[in-house]
Amino acid sequence: MKFEWDLEKDALNIKKHGISFKEAKLAFYDADRIINVDIKHSTASETRYFCFGKTDLGVLTVRFSLRNNSIRIFGAGLWRNGRKTYEKENKI
Repeated sequence: MKFEWDLEKDALNIKKHGISFKEAKLAFYDADRIINVDIKHSTASETRYFCFGKTDLGVLTVRFSLRNNSIRIFGAGLWRNGRKTYEKENKI
């Protein structure tokens, strides 16, 4: 998998949520990860998604889109709703 992100957004995400995008990309390597469409933030020209995946930090929610054969990360955090979705889908 190829990943990309904006360095300024990465710095802001670290400051706001304590999660780097480098850490966030590890959620995609979880064999039990869940990918859902982000209906609220998708547009006619770009579909956005959530990845719910477990890392050493816990279950991360990663917001992303697919651009130029890459996963472009916009945001990530340890959010309760993401953990609930992950646990429900994986019957934990």
